[in-house]
Amino acid sequence: MNGQDGLSSSFVESVAGFTAGIVSTLCLHPLDLIKTRLQVDRSSTSRVGGSLRVVRSIYQNEGGVAAFYRGLTPNIIGNSTSWALYFLCYGNIKTATRTWRSSREEDLTSSDYFLASGAAVLGRPERMRLSLLVPHRYIIQRVFQVSIVASFQLFWGKHGALQFMAYEKLKLHRIKMSSATMFNDGNAESAQVRWRGLGNLDLFIISSLSKIFAGFVTYPYQVLRSRLQTYNAHLIYRGVQDAALQIWAREGAAGFYKGLGPNILRVLPSTWVTFLVYENTRAYLPELLSRA
Repeated sequence: MNGQDGLSSSFVESVAGFTAGIVSTLCLHPLDLIKTRLQVDRSSTSRVGGSLRVVRSIYQNEGGVAAFYRGLTPNIIGNSTSWALYFLCYGNIKTATRTWRSSREEDLTSSDYFLASGAAVLGRPERMRLSLLVPHRYIIQRVFQVSIVASFQLFWGKHGALQFMAYEKLKLHRIKMSSATMFNDGNAESAQVRWRGLGNLDLFIISSLSKIFAGFVTYPYQVLRSRLQTYNAHLIYRGVQDAALQIWAREGAAGFYKGLGPNILRVLPSTWVTFLVYENTRAYLPELLSRA
């Protein structure tokens, strides 16, 4: 329980995650669409200005500005629910780990955060968004695709685990630095600052570094996943290994990083919004509700 107002930590984590999912989706849905369109492009080369070409095509041929928000409602529902369940599970697993070890948050190791984050992924519903982001004439849902997506879910947990492992350790390191500075300065409010967490600039930098670290390592798997979800994937590829070999033969190493530019533009703002909204909601929600 939250000692200040009686709110359970599970409630606070769920609301914070739910809010973060809604805000991030509203802000960044168009970039998600552009990234996915580029990932399923099987042309032999990655052309400069490809993102602008996709933007122009969507705007001119698919209904103007409104086309960039195709599938927004189910995406909001999926993201908000997914993040709420993720942070709920992640917080509970961390609490259970600390209780089992009779330790504090700062005593958890990198492997603890990695395992907690990876386990929390199992509580998130897989977001089957590709059929909403790519024109329906390109999509035929098949058992083959579902099985491929399920197998990638197992790997995708490692992306989140890497990200949260880096995020938590960087955050704790920054908090310790901040607390030490305030202790040396004789600031009596250091404990309150420690409870509140870090400033928005700190969260901005830490979330960026952790996302870049995890994203660079795992991006090729996003491309493979998108290729294996296209409507005729079962006719082109015999599996993950065959898809990887074909991409390498036809497109080279650059083929595994198609859409990386818009993906970086997309994931960093998404990460900033998600973590800033989540951390601020978690910090201030109890106080806001106590005033209501």
